[in-house]
Amino acid sequence: MARAQKLSLPVVGSFEVVRVPDALPAEQARDSATEHAIPDPAEGVIPGDWRMSCLVEVANFSHIRRHLGSVEAEHLVAELTARVAQSIPTVVTSHVGRATVQFDLVSASRCGLEPVVRRIADACAATFSIDGVEHTLTVVVGAAACPVTQVDDVRLIEEAEGALDEARLSSGPVFRDISSGAPTLDRLALIRDLPAGIEQGQMFLQYQPKVHVRRQEINSAEALIRWQHPSRALIPPNDFITIAEEAGYIMPLTLWTLEQVIVDQRLIAEDGNAITIFINISGQLLGNDAFIEQACKRVAETKVMIGFEITETAVIRYPEIAIKNLMRLADVGISIAIDDYGAGLSSLAYLKQLPAKELKIDKMFVLQLTSNSRDPLIVRSTIDLAHALDMEVTAEGVETPAALALLSVMGCDIVQGYLISRPLSISDFREFMSADRKLSLAVTSQPTFTRAASFWKSA
Repeated sequence: MARAQKLSLPVVGSFEVVRVPDALPAEQARDSATEHAIPDPAEGVIPGDWRMSCLVEVANFSHIRRHLGSVEAEHLVAELTARVAQSIPTVVTSHVGRATVQFDLVSASRCGLEPVVRRIADACAATFSIDGVEHTLTVVVGAAACPVTQVDDVRLIEEAEGALDEARLSSGPVFRDISSGAPTLDRLALIRDLPAGIEQGQMFLQYQPKVHVRRQEINSAEALIRWQHPSRALIPPNDFITIAEEAGYIMPLTLWTLEQVIVDQRLIAEDGNAITIFINISGQLLGNDAFIEQACKRVAETKVMIGFEITETAVIRYPEIAIKNLMRLADVGISIAIDDYGAGLSSLAYLKQLPAKELKIDKMFVLQLTSNSRDPLIVRSTIDLAHALDMEVTAEGVETPAALALLSVMGCDIVQGYLISRPLSISDFREFMSADRKLSLAVTSQPTFTRAASFWKSA
């Protein structure tokens, strides 16, 4: 069960531009023994076993903006970001709205992460001086962490946002350890509620853009399903997709997704942005002739640009039937992508038979691309293999300019991840497309497309 912990430090305070001390205050240093030390690469510790996303929200941003103006208010948030980065040099920062900043960090252990949240809170607890007048920032901090091997990008940020929601109601930062999985769910209740959720509009889609590196433009997107339960709030897809498969509801759920993508893609096309939208397909459906027939019929009727993402393990489970049905899907113009390549038992014998145009490298190899000596070798060999089979390669989980630069040198075709954008609602995705269909991927500096983060959240 995810554990929500309220940290004792206050987060309401002020801040001025002074150098942040490298060490924790004495009383905190005593509380943080050696096993709780923050990993420091300079000391020979190679972080990477745990990953954390921490969201810091300036709660009184609107008030400050009214008094100082937008430029000074945004400059204040930028100074806050710089102060945290100075205090904790290993964090990766990104703005997810005018008033919210995200700090990402990898650590050698879980115990190294809670002190990071404390230090982030400390870095915000001072006054900020403009023209000799001190201003106070009211800051809310929420964070979530789990092992890299278990991390799911969407789940991690959703848990961080949930922690931020809790922090708004509490007197201090909230830290969630999601390594033990989601909070206990009443599976029977969810099975009972799932059909109504599909029929009554509780499901919705978000779209995460995929950028072609050489063409420097958005050339496709992945549709991600969400369930806004009326009484259980937002249920992570990792929880209800498994239930849908077990209860026999995965086919109607996927057909609903297909129909909604068809509707949304027409809206995108009306904006002059015709791109392929990819849908995740359960391995169960590859052997379901009824689903294959309906999917082929709808795509042939609507002539929309649709792609299906399938996992390699799903093909290996039912190889003959899966390959036959994938051929049928490809014949009607559905693009096939192999998802999470490398996470399962890869089989070259099956890979060469698939009518796939795209191979997606699992994010577990991309997240540590610049900190693990073996992952670049695996990624480079996978790219060469895919190109030899006339497939384009997509790297999932691209979150830093360094990873983007290395992937570009390796010849990776397409990138997807938080460096470009989080999953967006259809309205925000259309706006994102209109503003940034043509991108400038500056691999040596902060990419220009990160400015679209203002679409992710409103101030």
